[in-house]
Amino acid sequence: MPQVSVTIAGRLYRMACGEGEEEHIEQLAASLDRRIEEMRTAFGEIGDMRLHVMAALTIADELSEAKRGLERLEGEVAALKEAVGAGDERLGDVEERLAGALSVLAERIERVTKTLTPSAQQSQS
Repeated sequence: MPQVSVTIAGRLYRMACGEGEEEHIEQLAASLDRRIEEMRTAFGEIGDMRLHVMAALTIADELSEAKRGLERLEGEVAALKEAVGAGDERLGDVEERLAGALSVLAERIERVTKTLTPSAQQSQS
């Protein structure tokens, strides 16, 4: 199993990971390290454990917000799909009515053509 070494808050950690996940783990660790450093800058030396917990809670809060946003977007997508389905149904109804109207119009044109055709033949004679 692959392993990767990451530094978080000045401490080196050796982590096992799945094949091909090394770079991702390094990026996650770098992100956590930056977050801890930001907290250290903002709050000073309040203890490593407290800084780590605060960074973890901040990240958990962002994840929670992202999940809520995703749920909201999924709801909007479902509503849009439903609206599209209703629109497709209405379009089908309109197409059926249009086809019926075109059929009636074609029949009228045929009748008019039949009535004009004998008149045209008589006038040529």
